Amino acid sequence: MIARVAPGVPKGTAAAPPSKSMAHRLLLCAGLCQGETSRIRNVAPSQDVLATIDCLQAFTCGVEWEGQDLLVTGADVFRGPDGPLVCRESGSTLRFFLPIALLSGKLARFTGWGRLMERPQEVYGDLCRERGMFFHQDEQSLTVMGPLQAGDFHLTGAVSSQFISGLLFALPLLGGNSHILIQPPLESRPYVDLTQSALETFGVHTAWAGEGFLSVPGGQSYAPRDVAVEGDWSNGAFLLAMNALGGQVEVTGLRPDSSQGDREVTEHLEALVQGRPTIDLRDCPDLGPVLMAVAAACNGAEFTGTRRLAMKESDRGAAMAAELSAFGAHVTVEEDRITVDAAPLHAPDRPLCGHNDHRVVMALLLLLMRTGGEIEDAQAVDKSYPGLYEQLKDLGIEVTCYDDRP
Repeated sequence: MIARVAPGVPKGTAAAPPSKSMAHRLLLCAGLCQGETSRIRNVAPSQDVLATIDCLQAFTCGVEWEGQDLLVTGADVFRGPDGPLVCRESGSTLRFFLPIALLSGKLARFTGWGRLMERPQEVYGDLCRERGMFFHQDEQSLTVMGPLQAGDFHLTGAVSSQFISGLLFALPLLGGNSHILIQPPLESRPYVDLTQSALETFGVHTAWAGEGFLSVPGGQSYAPRDVAVEGDWSNGAFLLAMNALGGQVEVTGLRPDSSQGDREVTEHLEALVQGRPTIDLRDCPDLGPVLMAVAAACNGAEFTGTRRLAMKESDRGAAMAAELSAFGAHVTVEEDRITVDAAPLHAPDRPLCGHNDHRVVMALLLLLMRTGGEIEDAQAVDKSYPGLYEQLKDLGIEVTCYDDRP
C-alpha cells in the first residue's frame, strides 16, 4: 500500500492505542489458566496480537471477541499444540510461546512471515541442545520438542529480553524450582519487569534474588482475571513526537507510572528539542526510528546501544539512514552507535520505502507531515497500530492510501 501525505500540522486529541507488549503478556497468561476464563479488556487487533491469538487457539484455548474485549479460556498446554504455531511477523509471539511448546514431549512447529525466521533464536537453540531437547531452524520454520525440565538457565544479558520472558511464562508450571542466571549487562530490563507484572496479575510469583539472578518457584498455577490493557508508550511515542515537531496534540491513555520502559520517550524528546543529546537505546530499542526522525528535524543526536536495531523487522539503522537521506539528512551507522546530523530538510524527491517495518513507517510519517510525500509499504503499521491513518485524518492530516499508484 502507498500512503500520500500532504503537509500539515496535527491538532486535536488522540488516544494512544492499547499496549501491544502488555496485550501479548496478558493474553498468554490467560491462556495458561487451564479450564478457566479470563476477560482481557481494551485489546487492539494488531497483526502481532492476532498472531498470539492464533497460537493460543493452536493450543486449543478458547478465544472470543466481545467488542474490544477478549474472553480467553485456558487450556492444558502440557498436551502440546494441535497444529503449527503461526507467528506472522511477531518475534514476541515466537519467543514467548517456544518454552510453552517445550513443556510437552510433542513436536511443535513454528512458522512466520517476512524476516521472522531470519531473526536469531540460538539462545533457545543452545538451551535445547544442552538439555537434550530437539531444536531445528531453517528459512521456513522452527521445530522443537521437549519436555522442558526445571533447573538453572544461564543466559547472556546482551540478547533480547523476550527469551527471558518466554522462560518466565513456562517455568512456574514445572514441578521443581528454577533459576535464570543472566550475565550482565542486561538489556531491556523494563520488558522483563513488564512480564513479571503480568505474571503477578495472574497470581504467579517470580523474584530477583540478586543482580542478574531470577528465582522462579515451580508448582504454580495461573488464576483467571478480568484486566484491561493499558495504553502503549511505544506507539504513543509517535503521537508525542508530533508535538516535538510543532504539532498540537493532546495524547491520552498513557500511564506515567507504567512499567513500560518506553515511557522515557518524553525525556528523550525534550532533550532532542533542546540540544544534541546522546541517547542510549539499550532499554528502549523500539523508540529508535521515531527518535532518529526527530533528531534529523531538530539538532541531531548520537544514539548508543543500537546493535539490536539490525535484528528487527528490518535493519532499522540502515533503513532509517537510507530514507532520511531522501530528506537531506545524513546518518552514520556503526556497530553499536548511530549518528544523526541535523540539516535543513526538504521534501523527498522519490517515494520513501517503509522496509515492511511499522516503526520505520511511523517515523517517516512524522517528517512527511512537514514536507509532504509518499511512502510505500504503508500497510506495515497494521502490525502494531491498526487505525493509525484514520487517526491522522482526525488530527487534520490529509492522507490518501492506494493499493497501487494511481
